[in-house]
Amino acid sequence: MSVREALVVADKRELDLVEVSPTANPPVCKILDFGKYKYQLHKKHTQRKTIDVKEVKVRPQVGEHDLQLKIRNINRFIEEGDKAKVVMYFRGREIIRPELGMKVYERIIQNLTGKYQIEQQPRLEGNHITMVVSPKS
Repeated sequence: MSVREALVVADKRELDLVEVSPTANPPVCKILDFGKYKYQLHKKHTQRKTIDVKEVKVRPQVGEHDLQLKIRNINRFIEEGDKAKVVMYFRGREIIRPELGMKVYERIIQNLTGKYQIEQQPRLEGNHITMVVSPKS
């Protein structure tokens, strides 16, 4: 259909004539409500960011440098808006001294920086201790 006919049809329907593919031969146009189309595009691009839970594994006998590296990763996850789940696994006879694991968690909490909140305090569950840290909203 010619451009003039398409404009007349669009005007009768109180819609807009929008060029979809200008490089095609002949150019392709659509009759639609352009305001609604722009709104739907805007709505599609402004979806909420999903919060991921990133897991960091530590050991009860972790070295100081390794612990600082883990803390740096936790801080990075929190700054990116994700939650950090810190898990400490005990092997063999390590489970008879869970207070050593709790001391490591205390060191982690002392060295965390920025705006964070502890969503789940460290607690012993079977052969591991878990803690969840999330960004402050």
